[in-house]
Amino acid sequence: MRPRHRTTAVLTASLVLALAAGPLAAPAFAASPSATARASAGPDAEALRAALAGLPDADATAALVRVGGTDGAWRGSAGVHDLKSGAAADPDARFRAGSTTKVVTAATVLRLAALGKVDLDTPVQHYLPGLLTKAFEPISVRQLLNHTSGIQAGDGFGDAFEDQYAHRFDTLTPRQVVASAVAKGPEFGPGQQQDYLNVNYTILGLLIEKVTGHSYASEATRLVLRPAGMRDTYFPGTDPRIRGPHNHGYQLVQQADGSARFVDVTDWNQADRWAAGDMISTTADLERLITSLFRGRIVPAPQLREMFTVPAGIEGADYSAGLQRFEYGGEVYWLKSGARYGYSAVVLATRDLSRTLVYSVNSTDAKGESMNPVAERIALAALKQRA
Repeated sequence: MRPRHRTTAVLTASLVLALAAGPLAAPAFAASPSATARASAGPDAEALRAALAGLPDADATAALVRVGGTDGAWRGSAGVHDLKSGAAADPDARFRAGSTTKVVTAATVLRLAALGKVDLDTPVQHYLPGLLTKAFEPISVRQLLNHTSGIQAGDGFGDAFEDQYAHRFDTLTPRQVVASAVAKGPEFGPGQQQDYLNVNYTILGLLIEKVTGHSYASEATRLVLRPAGMRDTYFPGTDPRIRGPHNHGYQLVQQADGSARFVDVTDWNQADRWAAGDMISTTADLERLITSLFRGRIVPAPQLREMFTVPAGIEGADYSAGLQRFEYGGEVYWLKSGARYGYSAVVLATRDLSRTLVYSVNSTDAKGESMNPVAERIALAALKQRA
């Protein structure tokens, strides 16, 4: 099972195409009554309000946005808490943050490296003997962090929504996922290519537990969440619920008769995603994460460089430790996207934090092959001034 990690790639392509097409045109409709915002100098408030207008629609049922930086801030939300009640979306709601979890996992590993408990150049086979077969050459911790390990994707409950939905309350353990990946043998030699896969970070979760003797969740909380002040973020384990205030997530499913219906996908056991993507968070907490990280408050400078270093000599490589390099409008951004059914999230910032963007969109096709139109509008509006 390969992760659907196309959100960032499509984000890049969408923004580049939009840039070539010219200035962002605001949609020809007024902001919906459920949209709320606070604006200050800097971000284009009008474009951001327009990006959120019209929710809920067929593409998304809600959206939460935070734009920040040294040149001003903007906060906005739109859509509904759930389709049944039609109540306004909670702007402080928790949501499934998907692969933005990898930022926390990478930061945890780098903290352990700073503490001398992990050597980034040491093979993972040293820390987790017996996990990989002899078919694998030595794979360094750094190669897991930047997705150049060559380990293939692990298996899940299927690729189709219907197959996965049928197993939404079942548990697939991280060890089972890794075992299925190892059984396939290597895809390529370590360091030869870059292939973004969840299994790299699943193994990093196992490494964290091995070197600390504590659970991944407890160490990630101790070393990253607490220092960043992320009080509303947690790791659910096998609990399918989202604890605390949250907006419902939906998948738009096509029916045999040609119609479509919204399926509530809010409750879902995410145990197989674990250190690669099971985190539940808020837009405020993700903003705290990226600003604390980039200011050096969590990971010391020598190790923090790993988060801004893309492996050299590999064509097309743009992933670092936990982040992805993205250039748009003459600016270099570092970002991470994440998607679980019903929820799509992005955290993005310039290295100097002059512009930051965090959003959660309750996408009705979060695992689709193309970027969600609402998310695309938000990204274009948020970066408009810098384009």
